[in-house]
Amino acid sequence: MTATLEQLLETLVRPALRAHNGDVELVGYQDGILRLRMLGQCAGCPAADLTTEALIQSELVERVPGIRKA
Repeated sequence: MTATLEQLLETLVRPALRAHNGDVELVGYQDGILRLRMLGQCAGCPAADLTTEALIQSELVERVPGIRKA
């Protein structure tokens, strides 16, 4: 599962974050909850919650059965 999540982050999420000098780290996945750490400019950005909901969660929840929240 971790390899699948990393691949999806790399192809669907990280390019957009890197365009803003940011990145994301997969911290863990358990019981449908995906734990991520925002890095770079994204780490302290006021829009980080919106990025998580609009970009990360929407991309991964529809592609990975079992993810309830990112």
